[in-house]
Amino acid sequence: MIEALVGFAVIFLLALMRLPLAFAMGVVGFVGIGVTRGWQPALASTAQVVYETGFAYTLSVIPLFILMGNFVARAGLAHELFQAAYAFIGHVRGGLAHATVAACAGFGAICGSSIATAATMSKVAYPSMKKLGYSDSLSTGVMAAGGTLGIMIPPSTIMVIYGIVTQTNIGKLFAAGIIPGLLNAALLMAGIVVVTSRDPEHAPAGERTSWPDRWRALRGIWGVLVLVIVVLGGIYGGFFTATEGAGFGAFGAFLFALFRGQLTLRVLFEVLVESARTTAMLFTLLIAATIFANFVNFTTMPNDLKDWITGTGMSPTMVVVSMMAIYVVLGTVMEELTMVLLTIPLFFPIVTGLGFDPVWFGVLIVMIVQIGLISPPVGMNLFVLNALLPHVGLGQIFRGCWPFVLVMVVVLGLLIAFPQLSLWLPSLMN
Repeated sequence: MIEALVGFAVIFLLALMRLPLAFAMGVVGFVGIGVTRGWQPALASTAQVVYETGFAYTLSVIPLFILMGNFVARAGLAHELFQAAYAFIGHVRGGLAHATVAACAGFGAICGSSIATAATMSKVAYPSMKKLGYSDSLSTGVMAAGGTLGIMIPPSTIMVIYGIVTQTNIGKLFAAGIIPGLLNAALLMAGIVVVTSRDPEHAPAGERTSWPDRWRALRGIWGVLVLVIVVLGGIYGGFFTATEGAGFGAFGAFLFALFRGQLTLRVLFEVLVESARTTAMLFTLLIAATIFANFVNFTTMPNDLKDWITGTGMSPTMVVVSMMAIYVVLGTVMEELTMVLLTIPLFFPIVTGLGFDPVWFGVLIVMIVQIGLISPPVGMNLFVLNALLPHVGLGQIFRGCWPFVLVMVVVLGLLIAFPQLSLWLPSLMN
């Protein structure tokens, strides 16, 4: 166990020295295996991890979903989602904020990336909210929080990575995220009601849209519905695997962008480069995390931790609650994906050993990542919005997101207390 603790300490030290965490995990994992098992096994293990990760068929779902999300963003479907949502609820107080959350939920169903969803909404929703007189803190808080729905409502890149690392069925993970994602969106809207009732002048109502215009706005989102039905319906119905569904989705998104005249050769090149860059980043993290996980598994730390937790006398549910509390704290100081990849080798064996469903735990992990994405001081969505809206101070963004952090903590509590919120839909797939 001492070796693993030293490994964690060295990783944090290297991170403080500004070494990218992916390289820190990889180096520590390789050296750790070399010291404890020998350098020949370390070389062989590392080579095997790199080879198997690069040639794993199941991992091809990651670049395909990333490509799908990038094509969708270029096709302009996010704008139509926002307009459709605004047509129905824009006339109520805070209507633009509600419409932003609804559009984020819809965009998340065809994107799978929190950062991409938040970035897209900053271009689609923020100008309208600014024009109507919304405060910058509320506007950015709503966009940051709504953007996190992109990783809970399937397809989700985080769920894919969790499923691959833990060997959990990705289709069931996707099904498990639907109800929590919709619940999260509903409670975010409830949070908007509370915030706007306290400061009504910061979120005035928009104009009421006539019913004919509402139906016309709905016709504009048919592309989203087609993609969702084809990709998710095909996966849940057993017509094709998650990887094949991602391929259909990427091709469908390509066709939409092409037929809308948004896909010039230059744009196509930019989409491919952006997708390749994001994929390379994720694969580097996966390889490094796997190397480090192998080192941790070679030590006695997983079994020692399990024995210690069992000896404390805590109930299994309280063990999970304690883990989530640790994650919430870590999410305020660490990048979320790295945090998950770093801790899964420790926590996952304990959770499954206590008899919990790995699908349920996966949903909790995604919820924790959502909270981390909007938790100061290192929430990625906050910095993305700050970069795209430089005239809005980071302090304003921080203030705007805190009410929604509390909302998400409430959602996390509900998911822990009522596992069937996550497990009912996957149970229908058996």
